[in-house]
Parts: sequence; C-alpha cells; structure tokens
Amino acid sequence: MEFSALDHRFMSRALELAERGAFTTRPNPMVGCVLAQDDTVVGEGWHERAGADHAEIIALGAAGDRARGVTAYVTLEPCAHTGRTPPCVDSLISAGVKRVVAATGDPNPRVSGKGFDALRATGIQVETGLMALAAREQNRGFFSRIERGRPWVRVKLAMSLDGRTALASGESRWITSDASREDVHRWRARSGALLTASGTVLADNPRLTVRLNDDAAFVPPLRVVLDPGLAIPERSHLLDESAPTLLVHDDAARVAHHQRGHERAVVPSAAGRLDLAAVLANLARHGINEVQTEAGATLSGALLEQGLLDELLLYVAPCVLGEKGLPLMAGFDLASMTERHAFAWIDQRRVGPDLRLLLRPVR
Repeated sequence: MEFSALDHRFMSRALELAERGAFTTRPNPMVGCVLAQDDTVVGEGWHERAGADHAEIIALGAAGDRARGVTAYVTLEPCAHTGRTPPCVDSLISAGVKRVVAATGDPNPRVSGKGFDALRATGIQVETGLMALAAREQNRGFFSRIERGRPWVRVKLAMSLDGRTALASGESRWITSDASREDVHRWRARSGALLTASGTVLADNPRLTVRLNDDAAFVPPLRVVLDPGLAIPERSHLLDESAPTLLVHDDAARVAHHQRGHERAVVPSAAGRLDLAAVLANLARHGINEVQTEAGATLSGALLEQGLLDELLLYVAPCVLGEKGLPLMAGFDLASMTERHAFAWIDQRRVGPDLRLLLRPVR
C-alpha cells in the first residue's frame, strides 16, 4: 500500500504526540492521533494516562464538527471494547470520520483486528502499516508484554574506558557525570519497574526513584528487589515510602517484620538464585511494560546469558580505573570467540563529557 507525503507527515506528528505520554500512560501504550482535512489539521491528541480519554477522543473533542469527513491518523489500532473508557471506534464512527490510517494493529487479544473490523463494517476506509516499525519501537515494552508474556528488559550500566564499573573496593561514585545521571532519571521515568538485587542494596543502598529537574509529570516506577532470603535491612532506602516496592524471594524465605508492609512475590529458585524468567513473567502480570535493571555484574550477566536482556543502556566515562576494577558483566566464561555476545548499535550520543550507547543483542 502506498502512502502520500501528507500521510507520512501526519503520522509523524501522531507519533510525536504519542511520545508525550511516555512517563505517564503505562500500563497502557503510548498513542497519538491527528485528524486532517486534506492538508489541514483540525484536531490532535494523545493518551496521557490509564483511565483518561484515549488519543482519538481528545482529537475528536478538539475538532468538534470539523471531524466529519476527515482522515484520522492513529499510531495504534483504535479500541472496540469497553474498558475504563468507551470504545474509540464508536466515537470515530459517530463523528463521521471518512478514513482511518493506523500505524499498526493492537496485539491485545481484546482489541486485535476488532477495531479495524468495526470501522470497515460502517464503510470507513481503513489503511494500516504506515510507519509501523516506528510505532512498534515506541511501544516496544507494551508489545513485549502482550506478545512474549514478559516486559522489555533494559540493563543500565556505567563503565570506564577500560570496561570497569567500580574500584576493587566496590566504590563507584561517581564514574559518570551529573549530566549522565540526570539522563538516567529520564530513562527511569519511562520504565514501569526498576530492577535490582539484594547485593546492590547491601553495597550501595540505592533509592531507585525518579528525580527530574524539569518537574515533568511521571508515574513512579515499581522498585523490584531480588532478595531470595529477604535479607535487606530495615534501613534500606528501598523500604521507604517514596515509591512502591516489590520484594521477590523464594518460598523458603521468612518474612521479616519490617518487610510486611511491602508487596512480595514468590518465585522458584535454584542454588540460591531466583528464576529470572519467572520474575519477568510475574512483572508482566503486574502490567509492567519496560524494566530497567540497575544492578551489578552478576544480575546483568545472568540476564544476558539467559537471553533476557533486550537493550543495553551503557554510559562510558572518559576515565580509567585499572585492572583490579570490577567488570561490566560476570557469571559466564566463554571458551571461544564464536561464543561471544554480539550487539547491534542502536544509538550513540554525547551526554556531558560521557558517551551514551544504546545497544541490542544480536540473536
């Protein structure tokens, strides 16, 4: 199917609008909508948060009577079921929309194909596939949760030029610059959960909260601690009330008094290590689309080795820590170069004095 330059222009705008919901819309996907009459935009909108009006409803409200006969550009298939809000297809039909151009279908079984069928049944022209890859990329966590039954897993690490994440003593504050640490908070803000392990909590006592200098609205991510024996102490910042926390342990762990106020999940373990696939499946059931892992070499290496790492967010600082420094990842020993883990470059840019790399494993 061929699309015009105007089609591309308006879908690009819809994707731009959808991105405005990156920090607030989860567990729902980001969605943008543009209503155009020929080359003129008459209404636009984006989905801001779960339970609020969908992008199509906001755009129709902005257009009013001018919506009759327009083309609606949407980044995801309009819904045809009643959830927290009424079906969007009913509103599009009632408004007299003539044509709907959707970037991609919705993988949710409650929606998939049904929205398009309902529109076509009333004579509305439906065309799909325009900028589909960009739309899937924008909502890669949502598609991962629905299609694979687990969230999209991003591992965040920072290292020196010689590939070290800390001194031999474990001291790592700070390898990277203030600018890089501020950038990390924006990645945290788009994540449904921040994952770490009890070893990191015992060593660094992190807060794993979002702190944005521009006061942008966001939904606090769920803090998830892999703590097989529920060993983290009461003084841990992750047990405060600044954000929700999920403690993941095995069925042999005894629940300490100070941990009873936090949500807990039990998953299988072997040799003292929790089943990471089971952990991620549990998070998917919590509606988590994207997980950002901020932990040490052991958990990061285990995710990579088990094929559960989808994206590596790596900050490289222009410094050297020496041969006794701690490695980027651990837990596997390769016998030959043919076993090496290869990555594809997705993005690279300067953040302050540091280099930020976004890479994905080559499967």
